Amino acid sequence: MKFAVLAIAIAMYGLVIAFSEKKAWFSLGAAALVLALGVVTPSAAIFELVNWNVLLIYVGSLVIAELFIYSRVPAYIAEKIVEKAPTLGLGIVAILVMTGLISAFVENVATVLVMAPIAIALSKKVGMKPAVFLMGLAVMANLQGTATLVGDPPSMIFASYAHYSFNDFFFRKGRLSIFWAVQIGALAGAVYFYFYFRKYGKTNVGLGVEKIVSWLPTALLFGLIFGLAAISFFFEGLALSGIWCMALALSGLVWYVAVRKESAKDALRLVKGLDWETILFLIGIFVVIGAIAEVGLLADLARILEGFIGGNMLLGFVVIVGISVLLSGFIDNVPYIIVMLPVAASLAKNLGLPQELYMFGLLTGSCMGGNLTPFGASANVVACSLSRREGDRVDFGAWLKVAGPFTLITTLVASLFVWFTWR
Repeated sequence: MKFAVLAIAIAMYGLVIAFSEKKAWFSLGAAALVLALGVVTPSAAIFELVNWNVLLIYVGSLVIAELFIYSRVPAYIAEKIVEKAPTLGLGIVAILVMTGLISAFVENVATVLVMAPIAIALSKKVGMKPAVFLMGLAVMANLQGTATLVGDPPSMIFASYAHYSFNDFFFRKGRLSIFWAVQIGALAGAVYFYFYFRKYGKTNVGLGVEKIVSWLPTALLFGLIFGLAAISFFFEGLALSGIWCMALALSGLVWYVAVRKESAKDALRLVKGLDWETILFLIGIFVVIGAIAEVGLLADLARILEGFIGGNMLLGFVVIVGISVLLSGFIDNVPYIIVMLPVAASLAKNLGLPQELYMFGLLTGSCMGGNLTPFGASANVVACSLSRREGDRVDFGAWLKVAGPFTLITTLVASLFVWFTWR
């Protein structure tokens, strides 16, 4: 049975890498196979392995993100930043930082899409090719997606596994948590991009004032953030978080139709346009990884790594971060995170270390590693596509020239913070 499950998992991963656009079908197909083999029961898969709370958080936050973009508030703030910045170079860096901060609470691709028109318009006005600006939007968005529970699926999966609440991403066991590691990395990333754009001095760039549709989606976003924080403080675990996110999302959709007078067809189009592929993919992955754990494959992998690392905790940390960066530049980090979280936790525990040390190293490397290549994250693909449409093609080498050093610098700085905070 162990070899059968291993064969199914390898086949699934291979197909996901080769045909990523069909990844939901492959994960659900693999889940169906392990259920047919009797490795896990259907009831266990539905009620124990699939984390419906995480999925509800994801769906709810996606709806609110779409409404936030519809409100035009992010574009309005970005234009005000350019208007008030002492130099254009600092204004561009400030937009990149703002994009990252929004992406800590809003899906990465959506954030890039709403900020891209501003980047393109600004580039045209100053005679600048837009590629580096668009790449900056993508990598800063990916970077900050690690910072909070609602930022990205890997963070939600980590929270589910480690029993982390929304607040635990900020402080845990009296120590600074993963949010602050990401902010240190983001600060280093901002300094890095300043050296790209510092040559643009004070200039009068009029982008026009964006008209805000409504502030209500912004209120919903803040309601989501503070509601999750309150649930984390007053209630143990994540039990109510998904319900809260979905309640806000449904109220936002009601506002969209009843108050904004948008058609029901438009509301349906908004819902249908959500990232359902990732949601279905996660359902299948939860079941497959549950089967892998059930037959003992995760324990076997942990023992292999323990044999290689020995008792050297620094080597273990470097190996986890380094492998995560390299693999996540080429493969989807969601299935990788799900497989490796229990392995990293087991390694840390056996070495007498806080489990967070290796789990945070894993999260940092796998999420920031997605910035390494133009296809390492969906936001990267979107940025390359938009740049190509503007006549500024980004090939692998061009991407690596800009994003390679960014990835190494931000990962190194964030990892050092994790090491010295949690060892």
